[in-house]
Amino acid sequence: MTITYKDADGIAGMRLAGRLAAEVLDYLTPFVVPGVTTNALDKLAHDYIVDVQGGIPAPLNYRGGGKIPYPKSICTSVNHQVCHGIPNDKALKKGDVVNIDVTVIKNSWHGDTSRMFIVGEGSIAAKRLCSVTYEAMWHGIRMVKPGIHLGDIGFAIQRFAEGQGYSVVREFCGHGIGQVFHEEPQVLHYGRPGTLEMLREGMTFTIEPMINAGRKEIKDGPEKDGWTIVTADRSLSAQWEHTVLVTPTGYEVLTLSAGSPPAPAFVAEAFVPASPAIA
Repeated sequence: MTITYKDADGIAGMRLAGRLAAEVLDYLTPFVVPGVTTNALDKLAHDYIVDVQGGIPAPLNYRGGGKIPYPKSICTSVNHQVCHGIPNDKALKKGDVVNIDVTVIKNSWHGDTSRMFIVGEGSIAAKRLCSVTYEAMWHGIRMVKPGIHLGDIGFAIQRFAEGQGYSVVREFCGHGIGQVFHEEPQVLHYGRPGTLEMLREGMTFTIEPMINAGRKEIKDGPEKDGWTIVTADRSLSAQWEHTVLVTPTGYEVLTLSAGSPPAPAFVAEAFVPASPAIA
């Protein structure tokens, strides 16, 4: 396994790219309303990344291991779509849940993050799924520090999500990230403590659990576009994502911005920041 460990310059580049990716989501937030199309959100994001941030939308034309080139600048996964949903001209309606996944390239460094949005007033079930998935991500993040194993992160996420009555998607995972969009290691959202790669200072990777309200099984979407993945039982699915850095004493979340939702209370109670930059 070849893992890249970032030096001070690399970390600075990752911080900038991560913040820009989060700021795209801040910018999009007021536009996520009933009647908007995901194509319209994609156009807004593309123009903001290119014209305002001077960056590059990493998903656009990304092949991902020989696949059909991804045709849009963001991923928008609605309701039972698990991940990699392609923006289209279908209007979002009240009660929909949508994951918006943004990756910005700035000065050759990648910042990757996603958030869940509830369109209008959502159901109690949808709100709970989105909330539990957010907390599941943070249960994984707060494990991060030198010396722990990737299996510890996956176990923390799986134990929490399944304890709330949900299931964890197995086929997709977090990933190392830097000057390459997807690099080693793979970051599973399930697993056993003390297994897989040990974390070392300078590693950067995403934690991005996909949590289903029903069964964990997934399948290709009916669109047959080579990208969209859906739940096999058509249950709702949710995902949140942050890019994190392993610091000498813990972690730093690199994809934070003024509009980022605050970390859950249990994170602040369990972790005392070593510096203002660490979440």
